[in-house]
Amino acid sequence: MANEIKLDAQARVEFGKGAARRLRRDGRIPAVMYGHGTDPVHVSLPAHATQLALRQANALLTIDVAGGQAQLALPKQIQRDPVLDTIEHVDLIIVRRGERVTVEVPLIVVGEVKGDAMIVTDQSSLTIEAEATSIPASIEIDISQLEIGDQVLARDLKLPDGVVFPGEPDDLMLSLQAAQAQDLGQAPTEAEAEGEAGAAAAAE
Repeated sequence: MANEIKLDAQARVEFGKGAARRLRRDGRIPAVMYGHGTDPVHVSLPAHATQLALRQANALLTIDVAGGQAQLALPKQIQRDPVLDTIEHVDLIIVRRGERVTVEVPLIVVGEVKGDAMIVTDQSSLTIEAEATSIPASIEIDISQLEIGDQVLARDLKLPDGVVFPGEPDDLMLSLQAAQAQDLGQAPTEAEAEGEAGAAAAAE
């Protein structure tokens, strides 16, 4: 389950591109918090600590606003620089303890396939409903006991207590198929090469 990460925030009173650039030069990231019928709260966050925190999917953040009340929040939208991949702006949604939220978590495949089986992935993430303070970092799919032709459906997933998948139980997550004996474009074998060379010599 996700750990709470505290970020010290400062209220923002200046807006616009110029103000945002000044914040970033000072090592801070502009952000806005909203939800539960409250007016949007504009803050700035420490850039390095925020970058580290948001490496985790659905990071549960405690935003401690100077001179105000700390708020529990989840990242809703993260804007990144397309070249540097640094965070430029963050939208945060305010949550309450015990509140259930809908989020996406990554699906992680564990275990080794048997023989020449090939994993065909249909879903790389899963939409779940969970308490805001108990969102799993990921959902694991163990393939070590699967055979060629087996499928993993949503109903086969082992979800943590309190976590619910709101979709269809027959939704396909992944399947195992036999690897093709020879991929298209693969170099010919030595016997095939000799046969082609003999045919070419006969033609001459």
